[in-house]
Amino acid sequence: MEQYKQEFIEFMVDSDVLKFGEFTLKSGRKSPFFMNAGAYVTGTQLCKLGQYYAKAIHEHFGEDFDVLFGPAYKGIPLSVATTIAYSELYGKDIRYCSNRKEVKDHGDTGILLGSKIKDGDRVVIIEDVTTSGKSIEETFPIIKAQGDVTIKGLMVSLNRMEKGLKSDKSALDEIQETYGFEAHAIVTMADVIDYLYNKPYHGTIHIDDTCKKAIDAYYREYGAK
Repeated sequence: MEQYKQEFIEFMVDSDVLKFGEFTLKSGRKSPFFMNAGAYVTGTQLCKLGQYYAKAIHEHFGEDFDVLFGPAYKGIPLSVATTIAYSELYGKDIRYCSNRKEVKDHGDTGILLGSKIKDGDRVVIIEDVTTSGKSIEETFPIIKAQGDVTIKGLMVSLNRMEKGLKSDKSALDEIQETYGFEAHAIVTMADVIDYLYNKPYHGTIHIDDTCKKAIDAYYREYGAK
């Protein structure tokens, strides 16, 4: 496994973002693991997170985009941190944009926060994790409604490797097939399991045999084919 992937897994654990236990997801599924980007709360954490995203986005999309779109709410700090890191690492200024949950009718009006999106813009969407693809169903029409816009792709931090809403394919594969743009992750759950299973990190085994059995059972029911 690449060094940066190992470092990112450790970073998620150190930041208390990646947890193991029993959790109910937005999709209603009961999961033995949970990834919550809302736990990145310090300046140091957000700085590092933006750098990991920026490196992954640059690897897959290069500099062939103009706007980084982070869906509300968690996507807002992700897009801001990553645009800053992208500028610092690669010397290119990209714009950040997010949507509002409610349309604002005074001052800075409209549904968008940050940069406006205009004809000809090339957009990369950034999210924390995509479990079933439901969030993209909400995000896609908002972006496309702004004009003649090209969505270059989606970048998430963790590919949960479980089936999407409409098929037994992974959510990322389903998104790519449905919307016609690339979908990538910094790491996959297979990477996480390979790195943490029965291997102590800072004196703690985060994925022991009991946890691994729960993960295996989860994937038997919800795993992508």
